[in-house]
Amino acid sequence: MNQRPGDGLPALSGHKTPRVVAARRLTSRSGRTEAGRFLAEGAQAVREALAHGTVHELFVTEAASAKHPELVAQAADAGARISAITQRAAEMLSETVSPQGLVAVCELVDVPLADALSGAPRLVAVLAGIADPGNAGTVLRVADAAGADAVIFAGDTVDPHNGKCVRASTGSLFHLPVSRERDVATAIEACRAAGLRVFAADGYADAGLESADDLAEPSAWVLGNEAHGLPAEVLALADRGIRVPIYGKAESLNLATAASLCLYASAMAAHR
Repeated sequence: MNQRPGDGLPALSGHKTPRVVAARRLTSRSGRTEAGRFLAEGAQAVREALAHGTVHELFVTEAASAKHPELVAQAADAGARISAITQRAAEMLSETVSPQGLVAVCELVDVPLADALSGAPRLVAVLAGIADPGNAGTVLRVADAAGADAVIFAGDTVDPHNGKCVRASTGSLFHLPVSRERDVATAIEACRAAGLRVFAADGYADAGLESADDLAEPSAWVLGNEAHGLPAEVLALADRGIRVPIYGKAESLNLATAASLCLYASAMAAHR
């Protein structure tokens, strides 16, 4: 491609150019599965992808290149192709209202379940049937902050490479092992085989988080669907259910908040 004078970047690619059209397909789950790649959008996601993942290509607008020259340089040093794009092309690749003009094409990050649970894990989050990508990404971020060893997307759960999930994780997707397992029972049994005590977050459980005395043990927290929680057959697979106490008048907590309390309760108990 022709170089533009002074900046070393190739001529701008529009939204109809083949590379942009091909990257646009990665905004769908089927496109990601077929290509084995996904999009990480925004400076923070690109920064973490370059540091901890594998970046094949970086799409960047002139404005973003001027604002984040270090990321463009890092991508080039990593051997990624640098594709300068128009603002219209950036909008085509973005799933946000105000695109930042930086989009990385990355290798999928999920690993086999056995690899995610290898070694001696002490804290694992199992997302069972979580449908909202924003919630899933936030739980990924919380799990990372709490020092979890892995996050497992089990059953009919959103794709961890979904654009909204990637953004909500703020880079944590690249920090810890992520695995996908279609069968929830298989995921839970694998956690137990890895030496983890399995807790189910259940709003109707008899035991409350405030009175649990075994949270310091290596544990896996199973977190259910935002609207329906965990089905009875999944609850039956856990060692026990634990509820987050509600002292005020709120009907319930949202999934990400409940997950934060559960994961941090285990993390803090272990660190004590």
